[in-house]
Amino acid sequence: MAKLSADQMLDASLVDVAARIAAREITSVELTEAALARVQEQQPRINAFVRIDRQRALEQARAADAALAAGRKPGLLHGVPLAHKDMYYEAGQVTTCGSRVRGEFVPQATSALIERLAAAGAVTLGALNMAEFALGPTGHNVIKGHCRNPWNTDHITCGSSSGSGAAVAARLAFGSLGSDTGGSVRLPAAANGVAGMKPTYSRLSRANSMALSVSIDTTGPLARTARDCARLFGIVAGHDPADPTSSRRALADYEAASQMGIAGLRVGVPENFFFDHVTADVGAAMQVALGTLEKLGARLVSLRVPAPEPLTELSRVVVYAEAAAIHSAWLRERGELYSPQVRSRAATGLAIPASAYLEALHLRPQLLREFVEGVFTHCDVLFSPTLSIPVPTLAETDVGGGAGMWSIISTLVHCTAPFNYLGLPAISVPAGFTANGLPASLQLAGRPFSEARLFRVAGAYQGATDWHLRAPARG
Repeated sequence: MAKLSADQMLDASLVDVAARIAAREITSVELTEAALARVQEQQPRINAFVRIDRQRALEQARAADAALAAGRKPGLLHGVPLAHKDMYYEAGQVTTCGSRVRGEFVPQATSALIERLAAAGAVTLGALNMAEFALGPTGHNVIKGHCRNPWNTDHITCGSSSGSGAAVAARLAFGSLGSDTGGSVRLPAAANGVAGMKPTYSRLSRANSMALSVSIDTTGPLARTARDCARLFGIVAGHDPADPTSSRRALADYEAASQMGIAGLRVGVPENFFFDHVTADVGAAMQVALGTLEKLGARLVSLRVPAPEPLTELSRVVVYAEAAAIHSAWLRERGELYSPQVRSRAATGLAIPASAYLEALHLRPQLLREFVEGVFTHCDVLFSPTLSIPVPTLAETDVGGGAGMWSIISTLVHCTAPFNYLGLPAISVPAGFTANGLPASLQLAGRPFSEARLFRVAGAYQGATDWHLRAPARG
């Protein structure tokens, strides 16, 4: 068998390279060296990393190869290079959360998600850029430098898991953990043309990772394909004693689900809200995607979604109130260390009355019940775009971006934030390109704990399309 080039290795999927390492067709050291070389090449261009752990990554890769040589059974991620948003704690490793407020914070404990990936054999390349304290859907970060979209560096990556989306798309890492409080896994996945899963609230542990909004935060994977995401998800999912809010519900075989067909499944197409701001090119891509799902045997069901309009605003009330509680002491003592825009966002919740916050929490079970009954009695998954508009530029979404800036930023989370407030799972996968040459993506949402079904539909769609195989030029 001909030896794979570095580019061929890096263009493969996570599942493929894991199989090749297990079969000893390639070594983890070869793959890790290729990934580190690509990181060095692309870092000045896209600024996806805030820390590159070259020596540690190569030590992990050598250990992975030695374990195989000694006859050890490989894990599902044996020797595969990953990198994660700079908010996941590893004992002894500096974690900045995209800020300078915490200084050189060195946690004493490690996230269970990171431990589970390591136990499966993963190699960690370093820590990835993010919006400062995850407060921003665009990915801007004046502290660490803006992360840039590898498809066109004038454009945003979306956030807050900006480095995760960019690194996976640019073939620097085969997967990444991000977090999603208003769309922060799905938006970077969409803007960079990769897959990203926001799970049901409580499905994945949040212990020993940065908190933004304890009632809404979720953690989740980004990877090149739905199947890659499903493998990562299956490894990290499950109850964590360090996070008493994490669910004890039984897990599914998510990767197997991503390889199933969808004949007979009902795909809901909302008549209201979710297509309100869709541009012509995004709309055209969505229609083609719906046609593909129909050809695969899915049944399209048009329906009106009950009362989606207040969900985003209710989500903002909860997120900003809880973020203010986390940041209030730092704002008083180290406020000058925040960037001005993020300082104002972190302080927004200080002006939210306790009654408004409690009402938003109180309404959630009722609105969740109404949404689930009103939608998922008629369909198995709900379809929408992830982003209603083409990926905007850094300039038009930055401070001073003009009168349209706030409108654009609000539109970014239009289709994602409702599912955060309700705690429902949703996945984003690429579904074409818009007129500006950047990716368009579809979103699938489901009832609580229906991640396997979402992986099933996303995987079937990707089996019939090739958008996920396309990679950005390298400069």
